Amino acid sequence: MDDVSRRSIERFHFNGSAGEYFGIWIVNVLLTILTLGIYSAWAKVRRLRYFYGNTFLARHSFEYHARPIQILIGRIIAIVILAAYNVLVNVNPIAGLFAFLGLLLLLPFLVARGLRFHARVSSYRNVRFDFAGGYGGALVAFIIGPILAALTLGIFAPQASRWHYRYVFNNLRYGGRSFLSTPRLGALYRVWLLPAIVAVVSIVAIFGISVFAGVLGEMETLEEDYAQAGIIAMIYLLMLTLLVSYALAGLFYAAGVRNVVFQATVFDEKHRLESDFGRRRYAWIAITNLLVTMVTFGLMRPWAAVRMARYTWSHTALEMDGDLGTYLSELKDETGVVGAEFMDFEGIDIGF
Repeated sequence: MDDVSRRSIERFHFNGSAGEYFGIWIVNVLLTILTLGIYSAWAKVRRLRYFYGNTFLARHSFEYHARPIQILIGRIIAIVILAAYNVLVNVNPIAGLFAFLGLLLLLPFLVARGLRFHARVSSYRNVRFDFAGGYGGALVAFIIGPILAALTLGIFAPQASRWHYRYVFNNLRYGGRSFLSTPRLGALYRVWLLPAIVAVVSIVAIFGISVFAGVLGEMETLEEDYAQAGIIAMIYLLMLTLLVSYALAGLFYAAGVRNVVFQATVFDEKHRLESDFGRRRYAWIAITNLLVTMVTFGLMRPWAAVRMARYTWSHTALEMDGDLGTYLSELKDETGVVGAEFMDFEGIDIGF
């Protein structure tokens, strides 16, 4: 009974507003255009500082400390690599194939470095995060897992997701203390089942539409113009069905996996993450955000971003063993506060 009474739930919340973020966003867009993309590094820092600074846990916000020049250098390197690759593909396709394989093998290294960079420039209550993942784990989580999921038509996706999140969380550190994620494969397959059914139903529907379009094209009683118009309409209906069904399946799966993974993740062996995403609600927000953004030619993008952030963090919590304030004060004393010298760590943001 005493152990139960010591546990408490601290929920995250996001305090940003669409109007406030719109002012930041529109300046970022205009300056990025005027500087031919150079300002995009500064824009990213401003955006992330706004979202980190408005994300709260127990009345304290997170902080983002990256310098724009680090992001700019990383983007220049990425652009040079991709430009060289595209030139090589056009000049010598065989050499381009080997270059592609080389990039594929390089990608896990870049992902691991990127995760380390973003962890180290993030803090909460003046205590830094860190990431200790290496090349091998990134290769399995970001290359082998997705390839196997694709080759098995999604059947292997839960195992790939398990590799992915175990790599991310099990290598994440906060104040020197570790996270541990142990999502059960059976639970991941249970949340995979509904998206799989949606995908199968969509394939059947697409097959039916294709057969009907073929029959329509062969009907001699229809005039040629009407037949062609019907076939074109069927093609568009086919594409729309494919996009919507796979978007729904992907969003349902992402929300379910997040819930399973977070509820199986503990920090410092005693504090548990919580997530209670509603899959239909999450899918509704994501899809309507996209539609509103498209209809308004991007002007409602700030509203969509704030709306999603507010939903995400309002459905995320930390189940604490003991008092959060006391625990974090002790942790800060052990690790030290953020110092200016920490900003001189090795690292650039490769924006792949």
